[in-house]
Amino acid sequence: MGTQVLVTGATGFVAGHCIAELLEHGYAVRATVRDLADTGKRAHLVALADRIGGELAFVEADLDDDSGWAAAISGCAYVMHVASPFPAAPPDDEQELITTAVQGTLRVLRACAASDAVRRVVLTSSIAAVAHGHDDPETVRTEADWSVVERSAAYQKSKTLAERAAWEFIGELPAERGLELVVVNPGMVLGPLLSTALSTSIVPVQWLLGRSVPGSPRVGWSVVDVRDLAVAHRLAMELPQAAGSRYICAGRHVWMREMAAILAAEFGPRGFRVPTRGIPDLLVRAMAVFDKSVRLAVPTLGRPERLSADKAHRELGWRMRPVRETLLDTAQSLIEHGVVATPRGSATPVRRSRPANAVDA
Repeated sequence: MGTQVLVTGATGFVAGHCIAELLEHGYAVRATVRDLADTGKRAHLVALADRIGGELAFVEADLDDDSGWAAAISGCAYVMHVASPFPAAPPDDEQELITTAVQGTLRVLRACAASDAVRRVVLTSSIAAVAHGHDDPETVRTEADWSVVERSAAYQKSKTLAERAAWEFIGELPAERGLELVVVNPGMVLGPLLSTALSTSIVPVQWLLGRSVPGSPRVGWSVVDVRDLAVAHRLAMELPQAAGSRYICAGRHVWMREMAAILAAEFGPRGFRVPTRGIPDLLVRAMAVFDKSVRLAVPTLGRPERLSADKAHRELGWRMRPVRETLLDTAQSLIEHGVVATPRGSATPVRRSRPANAVDA
């Protein structure tokens, strides 16, 4: 049996790809789910393990409950804490979101600290803990930066406070415990789905490909491919030099309208009517009054995300594939999983991805 790794939030988008990456590299994976009786939500992971030929087991544990975590972590050398709430719209009570993120992270860390086996925890944070609430949008943000909680929305607050709580917890442990923490801070996570379950981060691509929106507001994101992000998690787990570090994993900023143009050029000839026009800021603000999901975009109108992944490149030897490849593979998977309907009479040939070590320009 390979080295045992616990991955939290098994049925999530990022966690699923982390599980695949670990299995492909010979690790034995134990993965947490909230309900062991709900086998349908993890059927794609069982099929994935059968295809790869790795060892995958599931255990029940919930971020809002202490029970189950000690047993889940028992015997694991590493823990990837990926699970965290990611709402598609602003919550009615932001404190509920923050509490789950912070206390869930601390539950996992307390169980790790109590275990003699766990050597390192890799925490999935976000650039939401790095790049928000600052006055100078043109500054390139690095791992030295933290989001300004008082100026951030609920999700950004939850990620910032959860990560800070993790570093504080590790810092207060006795030195002889030797529990290491590494944090991965991804940008907007796109890439192929493993099931029909839709991650919040992929919704803008679904909207464009399915023509659920009339055009693109002046919003954009620093994109990372979920497959490359899974590699970053494994490297952060394996490499000794990563201990005690944060790593931004995000490529260049891409405006939503640029995404629309890429999708239209590829999928337009196949019958998909991708909207390529822009939506004025005034209209977006008006729509936000009635649509909570649109409300999330208002604070970022016209503000590019400028981040540096140089540290991950330099210390982990990590690389990203081009954003165009990521975007097209995302869209193709939405079609293949039936999340976006294929126009009548069109074909849906499978795209062939370029090698994962291609660098995002």
